[in-house]
Amino acid sequence: MKTETPQEIRDLVRGKYSEIAKGKSCCCGNSTPAATYAEVGESYELVKGYMPDADLGLGCGVPTEFAGMKQGQTVLDLGSGAGNDVFIARREVGATGRVIGVDFTPEMIEKAESNRAKLGYENVEFRQGEIEDLPVCDGVIDVVISNCVLNLVPDKAKAFAEIFRVLKPGGHFCVSDIVLEGVLPEKLRKAAELYVGCVSGALQKEDYLYHIETRGFASIEILKERAIQISDEELAGYLSPEELTTFRTSGTNILSVTIRAKRPADGSGKTSCCCQ
Repeated sequence: MKTETPQEIRDLVRGKYSEIAKGKSCCCGNSTPAATYAEVGESYELVKGYMPDADLGLGCGVPTEFAGMKQGQTVLDLGSGAGNDVFIARREVGATGRVIGVDFTPEMIEKAESNRAKLGYENVEFRQGEIEDLPVCDGVIDVVISNCVLNLVPDKAKAFAEIFRVLKPGGHFCVSDIVLEGVLPEKLRKAAELYVGCVSGALQKEDYLYHIETRGFASIEILKERAIQISDEELAGYLSPEELTTFRTSGTNILSVTIRAKRPADGSGKTSCCCQ
């Protein structure tokens, strides 16, 4: 991957996801990244509140299944895309709740707003912004959700610090993401397409959990874990046959995990403003 600075990574991700929103291409793998996401993702088709037009097939789990959302709560979806998880969350919190989606790609915000208008939801809102600097005030969110997005953020520590900041004391997050056990070959780690496709930018599982713990979260749980098998055909675009054999026998695992953790209900943190 030629990109090195955090801003270059953000520009790469924003550009690829802009193309997806416009329906021009997908974002990982060689020339047809949909192949990788087909192997990474999980189906939403039987989930209540599912809107097909809002599902771009970019997730790696179904965090809403484990998020424990309740009627009347305020939910924040990070990397909300076309609104898939937002609309499912809206069904859970009902008309008395509120759901905010944050995405840094203007084209995704536009697509999500179009889908919201079709559904006629008045208590759903989409905001453009960075996960490392969320456009949300302190301590106003009951539940944060995210699906295969945090691994795209250059500064994971800041991302989890922001989640902690916006949650109410006693609130919690539930995210699905890609993590690693073992080391990816250098050619995979440097592949820009695989970074944007949630693979080469993934942290070691223990490092991912470390970031959560050191930001002050408690009751950290891995609720679901499954191995991701990217096909030999997909990997052949990056690895020679010999390198592919070495990788397959290395013991490295690419995992989809769904993690939940809680901000302690001790009143820590100060609310800097009264807006949401």
